[in-house]
Amino acid sequence: MSRKLQALYSLKYNPFCQEVPVSALWVAPRIEEFCWRIEQQLGEGGFALVSGEPGSGKSSVLRILTDRLGALRDARVGVLSRPQASVADFYRELGDLFGVTLSASNRWGGSKALRQKWQAHIESSLSRPVLLIDEAQAMSPGTLGELRFLSSAELDARALLSVVLAGDERLVKKLQSDELLPLASRIRCRLRCEAAEPAELKTCLIEHLKKAGNPRLIVPGIIDTLAEHAAGNYRVLMTMANDLLAAALRRELDQIDEKLFFEVFAINPKPPRTELKR
Repeated sequence: MSRKLQALYSLKYNPFCQEVPVSALWVAPRIEEFCWRIEQQLGEGGFALVSGEPGSGKSSVLRILTDRLGALRDARVGVLSRPQASVADFYRELGDLFGVTLSASNRWGGSKALRQKWQAHIESSLSRPVLLIDEAQAMSPGTLGELRFLSSAELDARALLSVVLAGDERLVKKLQSDELLPLASRIRCRLRCEAAEPAELKTCLIEHLKKAGNPRLIVPGIIDTLAEHAAGNYRVLMTMANDLLAAALRRELDQIDEKLFFEVFAINPKPPRTELKR
């Protein structure tokens, strides 16, 4: 955040950028319920799914979940950074996340070492390690299949890992394929991030402003207008608010009001065409 933005509006950070602290993210009731269920699932393991359209809040859910699980005693959380990677690179990253040296040429030995590591963690803490995967629609069916086999033991009677997959509709469709139906049938907890109601968007925006340190940055009427024009999408909401903040900063305005909103977003109508008289 620029010094000018901080000085002019007394903000701790830009409340509309993607780098807001996890503690500043608004947690809707359904997200609270999902996170609670995942916490309870640590003792049993298994798969969970977060799905929804782009900008609906899937990555924010994973950020909130990562923060909460990381605060739990003995919890071991890994976040996969390259879901699009090949199976060999997938194993390499798992080894790096969970502290196991793996050889790409010996997949059997790598899976055995990982499973032994997870088994030791379960025996010492009674909780399963957790793997979080954002943009999981980019994973190949082969990699998803490897993950299913890797995370189960004793003829599928025991789960060695808790896995949370997050992705858009492409992931949902991929899980409906014959090849991945065995994995889809093992998903125990689901969160569907649907289009948010204007009231939810409004609450989210108000909470972001409060936690950033300036609840009066946007006049109430414009908060309502932004919530109604964001098409139920949190990313669209924050992008519009950030455009207004940039415009206000350029003009050095004290507050984002109706006049600024119409200056930034209003579409000037074309003048009517007039026929020339002969």
